[in-house]
Amino acid sequence: MKTRSSEVFIGVDVCKDRLDIANDSNSETWSESNNDSGVSSLVDRLTSLKPSLVVMEATGGLETLLYSALVAEGLPTVVINPRQVRDFAKALGKLAKTDAIDAWVLARFGVAVRPEVRPVKDERTRELAALVTRRRQLIGMRAAEKMRLRQTAKWTRKDIESLIKVLDKRLVKLEKEIAGNVKNTPGWKEKDEIITSVPGAGPNLSSHLLACLPELGKLNRREIAMLVGVAPLNRDSGKFRGSRIVWGGRAQVRSALYMSALSASKYNPSIKSFYQRLIAKGKKPKVALTACMRKLLTIINTMVKNNTAWNMNHSLTLDIHHGC
Repeated sequence: MKTRSSEVFIGVDVCKDRLDIANDSNSETWSESNNDSGVSSLVDRLTSLKPSLVVMEATGGLETLLYSALVAEGLPTVVINPRQVRDFAKALGKLAKTDAIDAWVLARFGVAVRPEVRPVKDERTRELAALVTRRRQLIGMRAAEKMRLRQTAKWTRKDIESLIKVLDKRLVKLEKEIAGNVKNTPGWKEKDEIITSVPGAGPNLSSHLLACLPELGKLNRREIAMLVGVAPLNRDSGKFRGSRIVWGGRAQVRSALYMSALSASKYNPSIKSFYQRLIAKGKKPKVALTACMRKLLTIINTMVKNNTAWNMNHSLTLDIHHGC
């Protein structure tokens, strides 16, 4: 293992037009333009530095150009949730916020936390993720228009109805494209058949898991639950015992998992009985449904790992093995 003095940790604060960079090993800071030439210059410089880790925040896609270039060059790079970094900055006593300070905090975050470098999505997975995201956006737009339709004056009703029809057509086309990508990609078709064999887990959940959770089937049940954000977290202090909460994780996957768990709690025998047992014990419906999300994810994760499709006996075995 490298000694602390030989390691180089780089923090990059990403803005629309500029990249601010900090080198923790020598406290050097500099900036580049957030465009092709600036990114190319930064990649060349970082390649010569051979950093142990490059850390940047998720900034709504502004980091994509740099991240892709760094990964293509084989440099270890992670994209961090901004909330984590801000909390870390407060812990360091850095209440001021500038681009240069943010870059330095990101570098220090890398030194202290050493976040894991996760496998990079290939081009097909990134394409599927983009299609899945677009589908969610169109569904949100359609829901908003339907809500407006209930409240609108008669003069604008036809325009809203027309837009809803356009969105419906776009959604049908997009869902066919997503299904085609899954069907024609080696490995995905088999996983899709396993996932959708579970009552309550339809094509929407399957496409989200394939696009946004490549770790599915590769982690144990606790790790996969933590990664998605459905693992219960303690809130205890002294004699106080607070309610368990779920926090963080991958929001897109969690949203799709929620809808599937809602369906499974009615139509999947294993999930339905589990939900009813929790309600009988006095659990609130939302708490019980979150537990169903975790159970459903656990079952699918194990099925993918073992390459086995759903059957009721298989589910009962999982219940006993996992203590669900």
